[in-house]
Amino acid sequence: MINRVMINRKPRLTFVVAMAENRVIGRDNGLAWHLGSDLKLFKAATLGKPMIMGRKTFLSIGKPLPGRETIVLTRDPSFSVEGVHRALSLDDALSQGATLAAKLDVDEITVAGGADVYEQLLDRVDRIVMTYVHARPEGDAFFPAFEHLPFREVARADHPAGPRDDYSFTTVTYDRRGEVT
Repeated sequence: MINRVMINRKPRLTFVVAMAENRVIGRDNGLAWHLGSDLKLFKAATLGKPMIMGRKTFLSIGKPLPGRETIVLTRDPSFSVEGVHRALSLDDALSQGATLAAKLDVDEITVAGGADVYEQLLDRVDRIVMTYVHARPEGDAFFPAFEHLPFREVARADHPAGPRDDYSFTTVTYDRRGEVT
């Protein structure tokens, strides 16, 4: 049965991203750090939901993540991976995400990168679940400026570096003003 909320409202679009103090989100098609504690938070934020990501981000992971419906945004019409949905445009990715969200009976589509995908969807995002990595690593992928957009902080938690973390970090959730949480 489809959730009645889904019939009347499009699913919330949520970025789930980790960004260093210098806006770095990646290096050489991978992460510029290892934060085992944050990977658990990423899993909790995305599990059971449709997840949009770019082709390079998907290839850096190497496989569909379990418990999520992965939608890969690509310009390559021949891209095909078992268990992955291919989208050739942003609108196609969002449409597939909405269909999958209704099928899964969830009210959220998550976006897991990369930098180009975040940039292209910045005007459409409803929520940002941001991990601020307390470091300034070198990188070649950066999160776009969003501070000028109408977001408000709704949650914050500090995390000291654990045994499987390169750095300490802070998680902050932002909702677009006017959005119902």
